[in-house]
Amino acid sequence: MIAVLGAGAWGSSLAAIASANGYDVNTWSRQGTLSLTDAVTGAEIVVSAISMQGVREVIGQLQGLTLSPQTVIISATKGLDPQTTCTPCQIWQDAFPYNPIVVLSGPNLSKEIEKGLPAATVVASNIASAASKAQLIFSSHRFRVYTNSDPLGVELGGTLKNVIAIAAGVCDGLQLGTNAKAALVARGLTEMVRMAVHWGAKQETFYGLSGLGDLLATCNSPLSRNYQVGYHLAGGKDITEILANLRGTAEGINTTMVLQQRSQQQNISMPITEQVYCLLQGQITPKQALEELMLRDMKSEYQQ
Repeated sequence: MIAVLGAGAWGSSLAAIASANGYDVNTWSRQGTLSLTDAVTGAEIVVSAISMQGVREVIGQLQGLTLSPQTVIISATKGLDPQTTCTPCQIWQDAFPYNPIVVLSGPNLSKEIEKGLPAATVVASNIASAASKAQLIFSSHRFRVYTNSDPLGVELGGTLKNVIAIAAGVCDGLQLGTNAKAALVARGLTEMVRMAVHWGAKQETFYGLSGLGDLLATCNSPLSRNYQVGYHLAGGKDITEILANLRGTAEGINTTMVLQQRSQQQNISMPITEQVYCLLQGQITPKQALEELMLRDMKSEYQQ
């Protein structure tokens, strides 16, 4: 039996895929009638598709329950903890040190998956058998699943790209053109790799589905909530107004704050993140952010 925690668009999509593959699925949400205890009792797989904000609270509730050490925990959350800068999988592993932890991430816009459009994703774990189990559960003729042995890199790919997606939305909102967008995404990927490798991830992971693939999807689709945030900021809307009308959570906002803090503490050059941070804080306008990026000191492409 599989327990899916989170009944939003992403959690519902994953639950539907597993159910279509013949697995018994319990879906839990705070608004649902099924208790968390009943949802996870006897589960061989627990899939976390809750927002970053709710991860610690749900983990705290689960720690009071009996969860078998053989239960595989799959995290499908993209974000960073604002207090510790930890990834969701790091938080899960710290809470359940004896359970296999898997991260699931890729270019997966949930509305497209709901429609049955073809997509691919990555499941990554330090335990190969756990990744293979997750691959089996979610693979279908419309959803191709690859395995990976770099869970940190796969997780950071899905998380860091949300900051660049905000910048991409700004780029399109200002109608800066294809050349500017291509430059932004390419330099954004470089920035993601720089931070992630310093974090301990493998560089090559970022040229796969969970890095470049997810970056391209999120930076080019109005279905992306992070893209929408940037697009509306470029149109002159206030961040409070944007969030009030946004369905779901734009994890890139919190991620930007955490990354800005981490990059300053560790002296890592993150120029796009810095400008997105200043924009979200209301310190600059979208046009001023563009000017700051364009007027940076001249350097080699491979310098920070």
